[in-house]
Amino acid sequence: MSKIITPYQNEQATKKEQVADMFNNISKTYDFLNHFMSLGIDIIWRKKAINELKKDQPKLILDVATGTGDFAFEALSILKPEKIIGVDISRGMLDIADQKIIKRHLSDKFEVKLGDSEKLPFEANGFDAVTVAYGVRNFENLEMGLADINRVLKPGGKAVVLEFSKPKGFPVKQLYNFYFNYITPGIGKLFSKDSRAYSYLPESVAAFPDGKDFVALMDKVGFKNTKCRPLAFGICSIYTGIK
Repeated sequence: MSKIITPYQNEQATKKEQVADMFNNISKTYDFLNHFMSLGIDIIWRKKAINELKKDQPKLILDVATGTGDFAFEALSILKPEKIIGVDISRGMLDIADQKIIKRHLSDKFEVKLGDSEKLPFEANGFDAVTVAYGVRNFENLEMGLADINRVLKPGGKAVVLEFSKPKGFPVKQLYNFYFNYITPGIGKLFSKDSRAYSYLPESVAAFPDGKDFVALMDKVGFKNTKCRPLAFGICSIYTGIK
């Protein structure tokens, strides 16, 4: 069993509770830092992930670990589903998502609720598609989370997961490790009162079973036609599977 990487090492709280605390702490600076630290490329990666659902034309989408809702807003504009429901364990992040929903007059199209990604508060076989952008790394029990995503999908429904992975080739691997391990925590400390959150990021990526290992987990919980598509020399990957 691999060691569970948590945001705050000296606390007794579970990873789930710590992740919720961490995102509550950084919610106000999260959007800005995300775009800043990925040099805005995260927006392009999101579009690529959403385009994986283009030909499926899902009507009802669940966005797990929705955070401040950016991925879901993008999915709304590209896919034009009837509705997206976003779920997250951080109230602070959802408050920001709610403000954006109201500002953009999208209450009828997008709603968010507090919930645990490993015990999703929904009936089985309800969603045409489930998306998770940069969230599976924070699951306490990855296999359980993936199994629950499978449960709430309709038969034939599709899961799309966008997550950081570890580039293998020179010099991308070396540059990436330097940026992630030194620059990212430095920027995080400057702009956010919770510097630990930004050291947790590279640690959680390093510990994450990416590539073939993640696909194997998707297969194990029952997904079919699973695929992994690396982006940007393997900095990020899009995983897809059908129920």
